Formats: sequence, C-alpha cells, structure tokens
Amino acid sequence: TRRPTPYIKLLYSCRVMKAVCVSEFGGPEVLRLLSDVPVPTPGRRQVLIRVRACGVNPVETYIRSGTYARRPPLPYTPGSDVSGEVQEVGEEVTSFKAGERVFTTATLSGGYAELCVAEEASVFRLPAGLSPEQGAALGVPYCTAHRALVTRAHAKAGETVLIHGASGGVGVAAVQLGRALGLRVLGTAGTRGGLDLVLQQGAHQVFNHREEDYTHKILEATGGAGVDVVLEMLANLNLGADLQMLRQGGRVAVVGSRGSVEINPRDTMAKESSILGVALASATPEEREECMAALSTGMEEGWLRPSVGRCYPLKMAAQAHQDLMEGPGACGKTVLTM
Repeated sequence: TRRPTPYIKLLYSCRVMKAVCVSEFGGPEVLRLLSDVPVPTPGRRQVLIRVRACGVNPVETYIRSGTYARRPPLPYTPGSDVSGEVQEVGEEVTSFKAGERVFTTATLSGGYAELCVAEEASVFRLPAGLSPEQGAALGVPYCTAHRALVTRAHAKAGETVLIHGASGGVGVAAVQLGRALGLRVLGTAGTRGGLDLVLQQGAHQVFNHREEDYTHKILEATGGAGVDVVLEMLANLNLGADLQMLRQGGRVAVVGSRGSVEINPRDTMAKESSILGVALASATPEEREECMAALSTGMEEGWLRPSVGRCYPLKMAAQAHQDLMEGPGACGKTVLTM
C-alpha cells in the first residue's frame, strides 16, 4: 500500500469536495451543501474514505437543532455511518489498502460529504453481499440495538421483547438481533408498510401503535403476563404505558425521547422494574469490540441484513431530515447517496 507522502498530503489539502455544512443550529434549512470544502487529510492511524452512502440518524437531527446535550463546534458536517471505498490510508494503518469496500461506525470529519476521515479502529470491511446503502445502515442502528438489548437490558433467550418503532433503522436491527438471541420478538409500527416490514424481518407479532387499544392487545398476546424488555424509541409518549406492560423484573431501555414525561414511580416499585438509558457514546472500547464481534457473526451467518428505506442525494439532506422526523412512519433506514 502506498503511504501518503508530504507531497500527497499537500495535494489533498488543496483539493476540495462537496459536503453538507452546518454553520448555525436550527431547522433542516441550516443544512447547506457546499462545493468548496477542503478534502480532509488522514492522520497516522486514520483512513480516508470515498463515501458512497451515509446513514441519516435521528440523533443527527437533534444535534443540528441545538437541542442535544452535545453540541459540536461550528461549522461542522453531520454523519457517522458511512460506506464506500478506501481512498488513502495514514502512515501507520496496516489493516486496509486503497480500493477496499468498507463501512465505518464513526467519522471524524462527517459523513454527509464526498470524502471523510475515520480512525482505523472504527473502519470495517463491507461484505460482498451488502450494498453501499446497506453498509450505511450498519453503524449506529445495529450498535444501538446491541447496546440496548445486550449491554444494558441483559436480554436472555426465552424472554419477550417489545420493540417500539420496529420499522426504523434501530428497530429493524433490534428485531434481527432479538431473533438471533432467541427472544420472542413483538414489534410496533404506524403504517401498513411498516407492519409488513417488521414481520418480514422476523418479528413473531406486530401491533399498530396508532391504535388506541394496542397496549391491551400486547398484554393479551402475552397472556396478561407482560413483556420482559421494552426498547423505547419515543419515551416522552410511551414510557408510562411501557411500565404497565412489564412483567416482574422487567426493563425499559430508552433509546430515544423528544421531550419530558410524567410517570408514576409506583409502577416501577410494584414489579421492581428498571428504566435504563441507552447512550452509544458511553460504550467502552471493550463493549464496542464485543458489539462488532456479534455483528460480524451476524453478517457471516446471514441474519444481519439492513433494510434500506428512502434514499436521497446529498443535495437533499435537509429534506431527508424533515421527512425522517415529520413523515408518517419509518420503513427502513434513511440513507444519503453520493
């Protein structure tokens, strides 16, 4: 593999690319496509990736709006889940060479761009059987699902898990992972297409969370016993009902919330249930390694198959953000393509 020389690094520093930049926090309109952004230069243990697709995650809309706990310095380029080909490697990179198909679970320079930089440790080879769009649906969704089910909720074979919003990126990942773990998987979605998708991904039963009595149907499906684990994508709407659907010792893993919620603490006391926050950024190196080992096994065995929903060209990043948060319901992973 050719290593970057000072001349090559200088050449990259003079090159420009198209990238989406955020110069102020606000609505989707602050996502602006620029055509004169400098191409990032890979460091000693970093990889420069030619981006083919980049996943769009709900957390990126929160960060863009300025309402998230973490605010990156302005200006910045959003995006963490990227797939593409290795363009160049740093001087001490030994795992990859130019031209290899890869995906990354975290970028340093932002994935809403034609090229991006990532640490070697967060870059992985993309199997031949997965498309670039599927590669862009791997990082945050599957790592979040693994952290929620395995690391935080300690779900065990034979238990029942309810996955709220099971037709979205994290939801589909959780359905597939739950089946691989030997769980009984119940899922919810808000559209006919979403319900069909959740069943196709392996859920044992699905429920329309837009129906007023859907929680009663879930309890009936468990014979009145309730569920062991709930993966909650919208805690501000559902947490109170989640606690009432748990069985003794049940756990709610909170993956997402868009506001505050009032609950009755007695609902946790009676069943000694737990509310567990899930933050992917809190994962230790050992936990990340364990997660990627599990996902690699899933790709090898074939049960890990990302479902891609709507694809947008890079110039429509703002529309992708708006549709993600205001659309009728998720049906696969939202992806930007280059």
